[in-house]
Amino acid sequence: MLRLMIVVASIGLADSLNPTTIAPALYLATGEHARKQVSEFTIGVFLVYLLGGLIIDFGPGHLLLALVPHPHRRTGYILEVVAGVALVTAAAFVWGYRDRLATRRIPRPKATGRSSALLGATITAVELPTAFPYFAAIAAIVGSGVGPVRQVILLVLFNVCFVLPLLAILATLELAGPRAERLLAVARAKLEAHWPAVLAGVLLLAGMFVAAIGVTGLAGLGHGGAGSLARRIRHRLLHP
Repeated sequence: MLRLMIVVASIGLADSLNPTTIAPALYLATGEHARKQVSEFTIGVFLVYLLGGLIIDFGPGHLLLALVPHPHRRTGYILEVVAGVALVTAAAFVWGYRDRLATRRIPRPKATGRSSALLGATITAVELPTAFPYFAAIAAIVGSGVGPVRQVILLVLFNVCFVLPLLAILATLELAGPRAERLLAVARAKLEAHWPAVLAGVLLLAGMFVAAIGVTGLAGLGHGGAGSLARRIRHRLLHP
C-alpha cells in the first residue's frame, strides 16, 4: 500500500502544476474577498476531480479489472511502468510545444456573478477528459487489486496532492499579510512566462520515478521467482 501511495502521490504532485487551475486561483487571490474566493475555488476543483476519478475507477476501471479477475502483483507493476512512460511522453509533448504553449493565454476568471466554487468545478469538469496523468494514476490503482476502501483513500490522496498549489496560495494569503498580493502577482507573472518548461521538467522527473518503481517491482518478482524455483529443485533433490 505504501508503495502505491508513493506512486499516486508522485503523479498527483506532477499533475498539480496545472495552469488551468493555478492561474485562475492566482487571479482570485488578488481580488476582493480573496481567501473566500480561493477557498471555494479549491473546494470546487477538489470535489469534481475526486468525483470524476471515482466514476472512472469504479466504472470503466472495474469493467477492465473484471477481465483479470485475479490481478497479480506483476500487473500492478506493469501498470506503474506504463504510468511512468505516459508521464515521460506527456513531458516530451509539453517540452516540444513549450514555445507555442507559453504564448497561449491561460485562463482568467471573468468578472461575473458566478461563484468561484462553480468556476473551479466547471474548469475541472472541462479538463477532466484530457487529464492523462490522472488516468495513469487510476490505472495503477485499479491494476493493484486493492479493495474499494483503499482505492477511495488513494484517490483522495491524489486529489489532495493535486490541489496543493491552491492550498499554498491560501497559506500565502493567510500568512503573508499585506505582502500576499505582491508575492502572488510575481508568482502569476512567472507562471505565465515559464509554466510549460516547469511542467515538462516535473512530468519528466515524476515519470522516471514512477517507471523506476515499477521496474524495480518487476525485477524483484523475477528474483523472487528464480529463488523459489531454486528452492523447489533443491527440496526435490534432497527429498526424492
